[in-house]
Amino acid sequence: MSVEELVPRGEGQAHRTSYDDATRARLDADAAQIVARYPQERSALLPLLHLVQSEDGYVSPRGIAFCAATLGITTAEVSAVATFYTQYKRHPNGEYTVGVCTNTLCAIMGGDAIYEHLCDHLGVSHDETTEDGKITLERVECNAACDYAPVMMVNWEFFDNQTPASAAEVVDRLRAGEDVAPSRGADKVVSFKEMSHVLAGFLDGRADEGVGAGEPTLRGTVLARDEGWTAPPFPGDDKPARSSSRAKAAPRTAKPTTGGEQSSAERPVTTAADASSAEQDKKQASSDAKED
Repeated sequence: MSVEELVPRGEGQAHRTSYDDATRARLDADAAQIVARYPQERSALLPLLHLVQSEDGYVSPRGIAFCAATLGITTAEVSAVATFYTQYKRHPNGEYTVGVCTNTLCAIMGGDAIYEHLCDHLGVSHDETTEDGKITLERVECNAACDYAPVMMVNWEFFDNQTPASAAEVVDRLRAGEDVAPSRGADKVVSFKEMSHVLAGFLDGRADEGVGAGEPTLRGTVLARDEGWTAPPFPGDDKPARSSSRAKAAPRTAKPTTGGEQSSAERPVTTAADASSAEQDKKQASSDAKED
C-alpha cells in the first residue's frame, strides 16, 4: 500500500495511512527537538500530539502511529492520552475552534445566550464543524477569564465581554477569511494548525504582541497599592521565631538521598507484608516501569 493510498473510515471520511517522505522528515526533525527537552522520552507525548495536530488538523490514526513509533510506546498508550484531554481532537477540526464559556459567571453574564445564538447562526452544536470547515463550535466549562465575562475564545485567543451579536460578527469575519484581532494577546487569530504548532513548543514570534493583562485583571493590584493594603501575616509567621527554630533544627544534608529522611522512595522494610515475595515483585515492576 503506498503512502498516498486512502483507507475508507466511514461515509465521507478517509485517512491517509502514513506521511510522505518529505513530511515525515520534517516531523521527525521537530519531534527530535521536542523529545530532547525531557529526561524520559515518553514525557514528550503531550507536545507530540500537538505536533501531529499541526499537520493533520486533529490527532489522526497516522499521527498516533507516528507518536508511538517516535517514543517507543504502543498506539493504545497514545490513544489513551489523546482521548483524555479536550484540546486533542479525534476527528477533523475546523480551521478555528470557537469555545464559548458557559460556566457560572459567564453564564450569568450571557454565555448561554451567546452559545445558543451561535448554534442557530452556524447551524452546528457542541464539537461540530460548519460545512465549509471553518468553525468548530465548543461549549466550554471555563475560559479562565472571569473578569471579562462573558468570554469566547478562538483557537485559545481571548474575545472578552461578548454579546450574541459581537460573537456572530467574529465568526462571520473568520469564515470570510478576514484577519480578526482578539481582545488580548496576539495581533490576529491564527489557524488551528498554526496554534497547535505553538502549543507543541515552537515560538511564532508573536508572544509580545497585543495587550496582556488588562485593567480588570490588574484592578485589585492597583487598588491595594493605592490604599497601602498588604496581606496579613499567617499565625505564627514570625521571622525571629522561625530563625530560632531553624537554628535548633538538625542540619540537613546538601542533597536529599533516596530512602533518606522524608523520602518515600525505596523505603526500608518495616512489616512482614513489605517482605513478601508478591510485594517485592510489585515494587520491582513499578521501578522497571519508571525506568522504561
